[in-house]
Formats: sequence, structure tokens, C-alpha cells
Amino acid sequence: MKTKAVRIYGVQDLRLEEFELPDMKEDEILARVVSDSICMSSHKLAMQGGKHKRVRYDLTRRPAVIGHEFCGIIEKVGAKWADRFTPGTKFAIQPALNYPDAQGQGTLWAPGYSYEYIGGDATYIIIPSEVMEMNCLLPYTGDNFYLGSLAEPVSCIAGAFHAQYHTREGSYNHSMGIAEGGSAALLAGVGPMGLGAIDYAVHNPRKPSRLVVTDIDDGRLARAARLLSVEEARKQGVELIYVNTKDSADPVDHLKSLNRGKLFDDVFVFAPVKPVLELGDNLLGHDGCLNFFAGPTDPGFSAAFNFYNVHYEAHHIVGTSGGNTDDMNESLSMMAEGTLNPVFMVTHIGGLNAVVQATLDLDKIPGGKKLIYTHKKLDLTAIDGFEEKGKTDPFYRNLGEICAKHQGLWNKEAEEYLLANAPDI
Repeated sequence: MKTKAVRIYGVQDLRLEEFELPDMKEDEILARVVSDSICMSSHKLAMQGGKHKRVRYDLTRRPAVIGHEFCGIIEKVGAKWADRFTPGTKFAIQPALNYPDAQGQGTLWAPGYSYEYIGGDATYIIIPSEVMEMNCLLPYTGDNFYLGSLAEPVSCIAGAFHAQYHTREGSYNHSMGIAEGGSAALLAGVGPMGLGAIDYAVHNPRKPSRLVVTDIDDGRLARAARLLSVEEARKQGVELIYVNTKDSADPVDHLKSLNRGKLFDDVFVFAPVKPVLELGDNLLGHDGCLNFFAGPTDPGFSAAFNFYNVHYEAHHIVGTSGGNTDDMNESLSMMAEGTLNPVFMVTHIGGLNAVVQATLDLDKIPGGKKLIYTHKKLDLTAIDGFEEKGKTDPFYRNLGEICAKHQGLWNKEAEEYLLANAPDI
């Protein structure tokens, strides 16, 4: 059968194409993608092309389908998996397969980077056997698709919090996770992933007692405070503080003052910016752990790190790139329970036709997540731009009215209206 998909052929060479999928094998699954959220990692892939660490083949001969934050419906199941999966059920995918190579080592292969026939920015895909073998095809029981597409980025956040570690004098055993009841700082923390981290920190059972979130844009900070309020955090036992560090003469001293004069147990850096990373280093207290969450595009990116404090103050640093299957299951479960509702991460809606330019320009487009409905033809449009477009287009007028009923956020009613009324690709 034919599929439409965005494939990468090289550096900044993304193409929306229609092509024939091969016949499905007995150890594969045919699926229909409904939604995909564009990740900054896909932008980095577009900028690096074949040099990206997750690229598996020569892209000029075997282009890969991009997109790895997707949700859809299983269409047909190969005989090998007939006892585990059923046509018609919804699914999400954990793209970090860690599939073992010939030497038994986990590979970096991932849907959205490494495969010709599976990725989120497609109408139909063939899911290869290794996805099921690694238990990375996950059932999704939600009554919508957009949260299924957000499960992967939320799992990355969960993985980052789990990867933090702390030590105890006289012991070599690491206590995994953030310092429970301690202090945490999220630097450049009101982008889409930072917002998700605030939500997770406030509502996860293992939480800090104080959470300081920084940015240099008052508008972004105000939106974060409206969506993830100080009052809600207080109800959950967390003192949440938003602060703009742009004009601070001494941001370290200022942020310490917000933490009762103390340095921090856990620091997360959400921007690959040298001064921000170095600020994070300077904020670490004794046995502090810094998580460099934001992966840089430049493979030569570096920053100063105080190794005197590594030796004498037990400072440590971790970097996480994606979550694992447990993190994905945790995310799906917390969303199903209503503990997490990361819909505030979504600020733009578009169709498959918008993917190429949106991916290439992602670092220049303001706002949060760009949610794509892959069977639809829609220009990328900010949710807060629906009203203006609606002056001449009843489709956007109706979408705007629906979202206005939901605090200006994307929602199930809006998704159902879009799927029923938007033009097909």
C-alpha cells in the first residue's frame, strides 16, 4: 500500500513523498499514524544528516522517515505477534529501542531516525520486529491521540529525574533520583520540556520541597505561572518560584537567596547554552547533581565545569537523551490517571504538509510543541492564532471557539473536530 511520509536524505534535505510500502512480513505490524509531535531532536537530525548518531544507513540511498513522538492505530498484525496485538487498538512507541547488535551491545537505532518505513511523520508505517521484541510497542488507552504523542517527551523528563543520583559519605552506593524533599532548579525551564518537568516535579511522588524555575522572557514565565501555578504546587507540598534572571547582576547569589541562602541539590539545564550550563555548575551544593538535558547540535559544544568541586564537594553531572520503556509506561499511566496533563506543551497545530519547514525552522519558531495530524493538510498555526484566521475561515473560527472553552489549550473536542473537518493530505 502507499504511504505519504517526510523522509531525510541529508543535511537540511527533507522531502514529503508518496511511496509504496513493502509487503508486511509475518514478524511486522502495519499501523496508521494519527498524530506526531515535532521534537527538537528531529531538527538536530535535519541539521546533521548522515552524521547524526542514530542514522543507520546511507541516507542518499535509504532515506529514513522522521518523527518519533507518535500515536496511532494498529491496522494489521503479522502472525508472530497475533497473540499480543490486535488490529484496531491504539498504540504509542518508545523509540529508544536499545536493540542489541551482533556483539550484544545496545544500538542507537530508533524509529524517526534509523528506518525506511517507520517514523511519526507518515500516514502509514510498517513496525519492524525489533520494536516488539524490545517491548517498545505500547498500548495506549486514552480517548485521544495528542496525549499519546506527548508520552515520549514526558518519558524523557521522567528518565531525567530518575537518572539523577546522590551519594553518602563512606558508601559507594548511589541513591537514584532527585533528592527527595530537597531543592531543585530548572534553568531555561519554561520551554515545552521545561513545562513538562515542572508538572512532573510537582505531581510525582518523589518531589523537591522547593523548585526554582528560571527564564529570560517575562511572557514565557507568565504563561508558565498561569498553567502551572504556585498555588497548585503548594497544594502538592512544593514551593514553586518563577524568576527572570535576564537583568540579574549576580544570578548565582540571587537564586541562592530564593533557596534560603543555600545552593541546590539538583539542577536541570534545558538550553544548550554555555553560560546557562556554567550557571548550573555554580549553583550545585554539596553532593549536587547537574542534568544537562538539552542536547546540543554542535558536536564540539563544551563548557567549563569546576573539577575542584567534583573532588571536594562531590558534584556530579549526568546527561539523558530520551527515556526507557519503564519511563514511557510511567508517563502513559500518569496521564491515564490524570496525574499529568501535559497538553500545555502544545502551542501549534499542523498537517503533514507543514512538517518539512516546521522541522527545519523549529529553533526559530516561538512557543512549545508543534502537533501534527499526519492525514491532514493544514498550515502550521499557533493555537492563539485561530481567532485571527477564523475571521475569514470558519474551520479555524470553530477551532478557536472550542479551545477558548478549554483555557486556550488543545483538547479532545478540538482534536475530534479537526479529524472530522480538516482537509485530507
